[in-house]
Amino acid sequence: MKYVYMLQSKVNPSRYYVGSTRDLKKRFNAHNAGHSEHTRKYLPWELRGYVAFSEPAKADKFEAYLKTGSGRAFAKRHF
Repeated sequence: MKYVYMLQSKVNPSRYYVGSTRDLKKRFNAHNAGHSEHTRKYLPWELRGYVAFSEPAKADKFEAYLKTGSGRAFAKRHF
């Protein structure tokens, strides 16, 4: 399975991060441990939601969509 997930900063709730991984728990812990250059600045993070895909290509397309303007609006409404 490949997971597409959305994080929200607890210190700056207007900050969101969208990513994908095969090991969601490990990746979430890495974000909160400061191992990601892109998310380190807004620690700590909370997991707003995720979607699991059996086909990695579909996960990649959904992640790319969530990073567009309409995708961000969709994620904020549904996550």
